Amino acid sequence: MDVSSRKLRYFVAVAEDLHFSRAAGRLFVTQQALSKQIRELEDDIGVRLLRRTTRSVELTPAGEVLLAAARRSLAELDAGVEAALAANRGESGTVKLGFVIGAALELTSPILAEFGRRHPRIRLDMREYGFADPSAGLADGSSEVAFVRLPISAPDIESEPLFVEPLVAALPSGHRWAGRSSIPVAEMTGEPLVVGRTEDASWRRLWTLDAHRDGEAARVVTLTSSHTEEMELVAAGRACAVTVAGAARYTPHRGVRYIPIDGVSGSTLAVAWRRGHLAPPVERFLEVTREVRARETAVVGAIEQPFPATHNQPL
Repeated sequence: MDVSSRKLRYFVAVAEDLHFSRAAGRLFVTQQALSKQIRELEDDIGVRLLRRTTRSVELTPAGEVLLAAARRSLAELDAGVEAALAANRGESGTVKLGFVIGAALELTSPILAEFGRRHPRIRLDMREYGFADPSAGLADGSSEVAFVRLPISAPDIESEPLFVEPLVAALPSGHRWAGRSSIPVAEMTGEPLVVGRTEDASWRRLWTLDAHRDGEAARVVTLTSSHTEEMELVAAGRACAVTVAGAARYTPHRGVRYIPIDGVSGSTLAVAWRRGHLAPPVERFLEVTREVRARETAVVGAIEQPFPATHNQPL
């Protein structure tokens, strides 16, 4: 049986008002047209829905049952239509957000809060990725957008920098340099290192300071799968590591000292996405990320310049 939603809406209006003239005015149709639609609906179903007299309109038992069902059906239909329109506008759906350790640091919370406030119909599916995948899921398509540390070698990825964070040396607390306020990069290149285990050569070269080695290979003691593993090896005195200044705030360790490295470029944290795969919800996420980045200048400044000019850092 094919019953049109228009006839159901007309029936609900009459059933609620129990008055054809008032219902017709609410629907912006003539009373004659409304009566015709109700008669056709009754003929379609094969039962009487309303008892009509010259003075009153009443629901039949069949009409009462249909009224409840029609209200539910029309509400679901309206919700479905609105959801479809929202999806088309990029205002509903799911965004697969990948991130490396720390995500976007202190920018993360304001970005996620603003996105949730502005786009409550879009669900964020968040996943952290270890050193093995610096693209945070973009390379294999398990993420649609990600917070990553540049550079990365994965092809067909576009990105926008959010901030550049200073690099620091993670040293065992008993290291001969543990009391320094900073370390020249030329000295740091001579230290044995623990480095993330990954096949991404571009990403790995940053953390081994290759740009400052004049072609000499880094002394890599061991490879690690996570930042936590890396810091445990440093604390155990196995080697040193090159990491970011935010590690001192997010992963403090009694056995590790974080000392700024002088003469080296910082680590660029970027929001990245797969080229040619910008679904509308992902575009909404990028819009919010850009706006929050532009708004939160104090937060970005604190991330990019966490140390006094003299590099005096609490140990």
